[in-house]
Amino acid sequence: MDLASFLRDVPDFPKPGILFKDITPMLASAEAMHAAVDQLAAFDFGKIDRVGAIESRGFLFGVPLAMKLGVGFVPVRKPGKLPWKTNRVEYVLEYGTDAVEIHQDGVHAGERVLLVDDLMATGGTMGAACQLVEACGGTVAGCACVVELKFLNGRARLGSHRFESLIAID
Repeated sequence: MDLASFLRDVPDFPKPGILFKDITPMLASAEAMHAAVDQLAAFDFGKIDRVGAIESRGFLFGVPLAMKLGVGFVPVRKPGKLPWKTNRVEYVLEYGTDAVEIHQDGVHAGERVLLVDDLMATGGTMGAACQLVEACGGTVAGCACVVELKFLNGRARLGSHRFESLIAID
């Protein structure tokens, strides 16, 4: 299935000059969603103990992927959204900083975590999620996303962590 055909370009969103890659047409198609989750599950990252996904659209792929793989799920969220004790990592954006958090008990020592998001642009959020998993004592088994904006070179922020995408946009 050509998953790229389920993306919609939205010019000047969320600000002028940005061409937003909208995944909602993919979400509206049961067949496309099944195909996306099946294709994410087909990447061989070895043994996976948990899927971690990044707020919020990453959850839409991370939860069904965890269910398909028969493993638990851990959310990676913006600050102040998780109700328990958290670890936090700040990362640099083009204009300022941002942060993500994970429950301190969301990943246990030695667990292998597959990190998932809907889209990777500059890699800042995914890189911070890798740091969070490692701060909890886990190992990043790999990183995956549905859409990768290759021209922003986000892979460079992931160090040696393996990264796979379903749709790569040059």
